[in-house]
Amino acid sequence: MAKPLALDFDPIARADELWERRWGSVPAMPAITSVMRAHQILLSRVDAVVKPYGLTFARYEALVLLTFSRTGELSLSKIGERLMVHPTSVTNTVDRLERAGLVARRPNPLDGRGVLASITARGREVVEEATRELMAVDFGLEGYDEEKCRQVFDLLRPLRVAAGDFSEPGQA
Repeated sequence: MAKPLALDFDPIARADELWERRWGSVPAMPAITSVMRAHQILLSRVDAVVKPYGLTFARYEALVLLTFSRTGELSLSKIGERLMVHPTSVTNTVDRLERAGLVARRPNPLDGRGVLASITARGREVVEEATRELMAVDFGLEGYDEEKCRQVFDLLRPLRVAAGDFSEPGQA
């Protein structure tokens, strides 16, 4: 869990004040700094929940993705695409999940060089247990109600579209 700073002031608000004095008002600076700090806090919270299962949140996400697939298996390239991570990260993630007995690898019959990662029965058990625990703490967002969570999603969506993660319906 992220160590509480326990400060008697908001360091991001203070940085914003100092920034404004030196360079003028730039609302994007405290916004990005807040997003980055929120990322640290949330990742720490969810990692603390999945750690007893020998997982990181990244490995948990890979397991969840495999449970969403029709057959319980996907190519490593498809995992990387869906999780939006570099192929090296996928290989590392699958290596660790395989060593833990949560996934198995097999050659992709449709691609002579490709590899499929398949979730094991133990992997399915672990993902179900970890998911129950993550849902119990609202994935670290327990201070936000359903409406606020949707607002956060909606606020960040244009950033993801602009980055090319996906196109909005009707866009070419």
